[in-house]
Amino acid sequence: MKKVLLSSVVTVILSSPLMAGGYKIPEQSVNSTALSAAYVANAHGADAAYYNPAAMVFNEDRGLLEANISYIQLPPIDFNGSAFSETFKDETNREHFIIPTFHYSSPAVGKMRFGLSLTAPAGLTKRWGGTAEASAEEFTLKTYEANPTVAFQLHESVSVAAGFRVVYSDGVVKSSSSAAATAPIGRDLEGDSIDYGYNLAILVRPADNLSLAATYRSKVWLTIKGDADLDYPAAPALNYSGSAKVDVPIPAALNLAAAYTFNKTTAEVVFERTFWSIYNELDFDYNRTFPTGHPFASFDAPGIKNWVNSDSYRLGVTHQFNREWSLMAGVAYDETPIKKQYVGFDLPDSDAIMFSVGAKHKYSDSLTIGGSFLYNRKKELKLDADDGNIKGGSGITGKFKDAAAYFITVGAEYRF
Repeated sequence: MKKVLLSSVVTVILSSPLMAGGYKIPEQSVNSTALSAAYVANAHGADAAYYNPAAMVFNEDRGLLEANISYIQLPPIDFNGSAFSETFKDETNREHFIIPTFHYSSPAVGKMRFGLSLTAPAGLTKRWGGTAEASAEEFTLKTYEANPTVAFQLHESVSVAAGFRVVYSDGVVKSSSSAAATAPIGRDLEGDSIDYGYNLAILVRPADNLSLAATYRSKVWLTIKGDADLDYPAAPALNYSGSAKVDVPIPAALNLAAAYTFNKTTAEVVFERTFWSIYNELDFDYNRTFPTGHPFASFDAPGIKNWVNSDSYRLGVTHQFNREWSLMAGVAYDETPIKKQYVGFDLPDSDAIMFSVGAKHKYSDSLTIGGSFLYNRKKELKLDADDGNIKGGSGITGKFKDAAAYFITVGAEYRF
């Protein structure tokens, strides 16, 4: 069961779609959504506490609070092909999510600043309604992160920062199979965990109009524990109801960025490497072993992932139209970490391109409001026999298409 849960984590993210490949969600504020997450070297304001806490030392000497609400829609993914030894068409449910985020940056305390961000760094959900529900009736993963940070100014043009990651995760996995009419199998699992990591950042300003930055966010292993119910109606005596656990990674990520300002316009480029190669298998552990031939043996066997490190390339442009209005736009290309051999219905991921726009209005000296929109479009994913896919029971061949995500963020920043 939990094995499915991890897959769910992956699905959740289409990262992804508005997220990054896999199931990581980089957009956690109005600015980051508007700029397709090309927001590291030019991070400023309260959300710098999350995107580059080293930049907090260059904020104005006031307390900054920012609250955001994001709406995410995942339209249906269509599949047409073969799996589970049959040919069929299926599609996922249309999914809707509301995600609140919060950021705080303190006034100067000597050469230091303190920050706090409350975010949702990974997750979402994927549900199939037809034949594919045999392996992915529902995969849901929710994560919530508290990220306190501290920044220190080493020089008038150099600052560094570090933070502590506290991540709470909550997952649900469900699947049902009627492949054998006389022996359907069902599984239902729920679990949660609290896990930890860290982040580091540096910002260098060699000139007034040039900023160079690097940030590193450590991996966090979600050590999810909970209860599982495995149901075998043909022989109820074999049913399992008890504990289960699984480890699911939020991978480490390195960002290298440069921002250059000319006239009233700032352009930023970001290279991001996400270290997905730690995700080699999805292994659910129960408080008993299911031997070969047991109806639940497949639930107990490790699922091969063998993901690879992936890269993202981001470009964001911010234009200060006048004292009250700033306009933003971004574009990004995001690689999938999943090889075609290991693509499953839990996360039929592929390379993606993102486009985004946004605007902020300085309503008063103490209040700024804004909104942004991002569209993430996945490439059509075609699996041929030569790809050697090992998922979907007997392997998957066919096409996944129309994978996408729509992301709308609105928020307000208060200065005091």
